[in-house]
Amino acid sequence: MAGFGHGTRGYPRSRGRTWSHTGPDRATLGIIGTICAVAGFFALGIVLGPVAIFCGWQSMGRSWSGERNVPALVALVLGAIDTLLAAIALAGAATWGNGLL
Repeated sequence: MAGFGHGTRGYPRSRGRTWSHTGPDRATLGIIGTICAVAGFFALGIVLGPVAIFCGWQSMGRSWSGERNVPALVALVLGAIDTLLAAIALAGAATWGNGLL
């Protein structure tokens, strides 16, 4: 009988709730961050750059020590470059001599 708390499932009920530190979730975040960083060079760099930095940092486990996967490090570095270039482009577009005002 499977009722009254005597189920067939063990605890924790699913592996998704344990939030393991190694696995496809971190690899997926690194790949998503790399894609956002590369796409940010072509469009919406001011938005996609910080997203890439965040995904890369979360994929690295929020620390510089330990094992790093390559997509996470690429996402972090390219996201920082992307954000910096977008900020410089926005600052240059806001000057008086550009003909906008």
